[in-house]
Amino acid sequence: MKSSSKWGNDVVNDKLKDVRLSVIDERIRDVKNVIAVSSGKGGVGKSLVASALSLSLARRGYGVGLFDLDLTSPSTHIILDVKDAQPIEDRGIVPPKIHGISYMSITYYSRDKPTPLRGRDFSNALIELMAITRWGTLDFLIIDMPPGISDATLDIIGLIKRSKFLIITTPSKLAFETVKKLIKLLSDLHIEIIGIIENMKIKESDFIKVNADKLGVKYLGEVNFDENLEDALGDVDKFSNTEFFKRIDGIVEELLKALAFEAQ
Repeated sequence: MKSSSKWGNDVVNDKLKDVRLSVIDERIRDVKNVIAVSSGKGGVGKSLVASALSLSLARRGYGVGLFDLDLTSPSTHIILDVKDAQPIEDRGIVPPKIHGISYMSITYYSRDKPTPLRGRDFSNALIELMAITRWGTLDFLIIDMPPGISDATLDIIGLIKRSKFLIITTPSKLAFETVKKLIKLLSDLHIEIIGIIENMKIKESDFIKVNADKLGVKYLGEVNFDENLEDALGDVDKFSNTEFFKRIDGIVEELLKALAFEAQ
């Protein structure tokens, strides 16, 4: 049996030989900011935040793309009611515009079928999707990341080196324990962390803020649990009127300050 380090070197060497990797850099050359919306675990509202963030930025007049790279459980197409919009084939794939957002997801190819990919097959699917997608000029490319610290997360970090991470957590101590591991990984890899958003807050507590401060990560704000959010999914007008969206819309101002970003 090969040692794990030998297997890892084989994967790295295979990727170095893959001509698609240079194409990925070209695809995002004219993207000013790449924001990877990530979480330590699933079920914390990561895709909801990525969708709301994209919509909020687009309504401010920024050029925005949303790239759903949560290949095993994509959901942004449901949140934003993507329906029948399809990408166009033109020297690659040009994402359709959905509510002013350039939108790309594995669901254009998998439909509602599961994508049970493992190991190299998963990496290959990620590389292919990133290499064929033509984003053009954007102010922001929002990536809905796979949850946790997985091969997919590590692949995306390695393939899109300009990514800045926005971390989503709930008030749960268990959820934040996984966040600490993610922050440690990103810090060790010298990946920029924009900040933390605390989602689904149900009672007063400064636990997340205090611990974010201890880790040297900016606390961007809290979002209270919104019992009306579920009924608004799939209807962008209703979604935009939820307390959840309004709070994310407010946090966007803090996000822009953290990025020191101004529209050109």
